[in-house]
Amino acid sequence: MGFPFPPGTDEDTPFFVISVAAQLSGLHAQTLRSYDRMGLVSPGRTSGGGRRYSMRDIVLLREVQRLSQDEGVNLAGIKRIIDLENQVDALRSRVAELQQELAQALAAADSTAAAVHASYRRDLVPIRQETALVVWKPKPRK
Repeated sequence: MGFPFPPGTDEDTPFFVISVAAQLSGLHAQTLRSYDRMGLVSPGRTSGGGRRYSMRDIVLLREVQRLSQDEGVNLAGIKRIIDLENQVDALRSRVAELQQELAQALAAADSTAAAVHASYRRDLVPIRQETALVVWKPKPRK
């Protein structure tokens, strides 16, 4: 994002007070309070109950403003879009977890199959199993 985070923090660390968050997002502080009440954004809270916004919250607030101003989406629609995007993110994360589990299971199966093949006795010779038709004609007795 280009924002230098203090040591030990990242884009999810809530440290912006509401006035700074309002300035960074281009919205009024009262609008941020309204969005919080509606559930459009959920800032962190201090022990005293004050709101603290993360950089991710600021980006989300900008997106809410863009959808509302530029795209003409109402706030209920914006909430639904945000919920669906969060659901998609969660599903992508779950798919990645399942892919990793599958890769581990396949590796374990390959390892087990290799161990079974290595345990075969080398003095046994595999034979081909074929079906053949043999016609037997006994010689006539004299």
